[in-house]
Amino acid sequence: MDIRTVSATFITSHLLETRRFYEKHFDAKAVFDCGWYVVLRFSGADAGPEISLMEPRDDAPEFKGGVTLNLHVADADAVHTRLTGEGLKPLIPLEDHPWGDRGFGVVDPSGVIVYCYHDIEPSAEFKSAFIESD
Repeated sequence: MDIRTVSATFITSHLLETRRFYEKHFDAKAVFDCGWYVVLRFSGADAGPEISLMEPRDDAPEFKGGVTLNLHVADADAVHTRLTGEGLKPLIPLEDHPWGDRGFGVVDPSGVIVYCYHDIEPSAEFKSAFIESD
């Protein structure tokens, strides 16, 4: 199988507010916009991580939560400082986690938790959980 990209679509009645949240705080750029459906890219390149936002339709009900969008960043401390300086209140505090990341989480206007993290050394308990790739 040749998968070229993976993205998620969040169906929300807060499309405009959610779009502005990602554009302002995460430098996302719209690469498709037909009004009721927007694709946001998180990289300046021609290809990069994307999410889509869609207004509710008869065949697609509104998202009700329960999703965490994980953003692997270079420096979670720097992102935390910037986002809290912009007025965002973390839902998940900035902490080291024994499974091998340092991160924090904020909530977007549609209810998605956006978890920003960078890798750290995992504790001995979690080292064996990592699977070596071929």
